[in-house]
Amino acid sequence: MKKNLQEIFSNHPRQRDALIPILQDIQGIYGYLPAETMKAAARHCRIDPVEVYGVATFYAQFKFRPIGLNTVMVCLGTACHVMGGARILEEVQSQLGVRPGESTEDGVFTLETVACIGACALAPAMVVNKDTHGRMKAEKVTEILNAARNNSN
Repeated sequence: MKKNLQEIFSNHPRQRDALIPILQDIQGIYGYLPAETMKAAARHCRIDPVEVYGVATFYAQFKFRPIGLNTVMVCLGTACHVMGGARILEEVQSQLGVRPGESTEDGVFTLETVACIGACALAPAMVVNKDTHGRMKAEKVTEILNAARNNSN
């Protein structure tokens, strides 16, 4: 980890303005922000660790736990909500045994909710990795999750 951090820090000045790009680089390597890397970023940028945590928690892009091999995003935007997005979310939660923001114990899935994925005409919709699935029905969730699980092996 130390070597990775040294390489990241060598590409950024030792100032507050470099914090977000540093955090993005760290997450790019680890998939999330381990606590020790945020402390190291604070030292590099010469700021208090609590400031790093404040910045990192402000932006939804940053994760604080390892993410699964597959990311499932269920849209809860207006169109998806009206067309049954909450029911799709319930079904995904039931099948994976996790809530939004959590990953399965086996590390295969991470569940997220989003306000809009930009596929309103396909409502309700969900995205698994980079594949958008529209006009979702609860019955389709099993098939989609199984396909993603099989592609992870």
